[in-house]
Amino acid sequence: MAGIIVAVFWAILVSFLAMVLVRLAQTLRATTKLVADVTEQAVPLLADASATVRSAQTQLDKVDAIASDVQEVTSNASALSTTVASTFGGPLVKVAAFGYGVRQALGRRTAPEPEPEPARGRSSRRTVIVGRTVPSARGRKRERRNARGQKD
Repeated sequence: MAGIIVAVFWAILVSFLAMVLVRLAQTLRATTKLVADVTEQAVPLLADASATVRSAQTQLDKVDAIASDVQEVTSNASALSTTVASTFGGPLVKVAAFGYGVRQALGRRTAPEPEPEPARGRSSRRTVIVGRTVPSARGRKRERRNARGQKD
């Protein structure tokens, strides 16, 4: 009787192992098919990616050439502006100063200018910058304030 029980359990165990092996074989076949399909689709994708990277590299080379040309144009424009400023800047200032002097001389020659009265305690000295009158900084009194914003 014990032999029959052991034989039945042995038969059940072998059947169970056979089913597990059949399922494992099916899983391995499906995995092999999946890997083959992925490989089949990945090869063209990798070729496209490689072509895209090559195209991007070509475009980056073109952009680099453009950037170097822009840098050269910028340096040329800077040199040109420096040349123009040094060539015309000094003489223009001299011409403006000469014109101002001539105007002042002609103005004094036609009618002497009376001395202006100082306004509200300010100094009568004024600085003239290309036709504009700016009050002198010497006559101003500055109010000092402490850390709290109050007058000292």
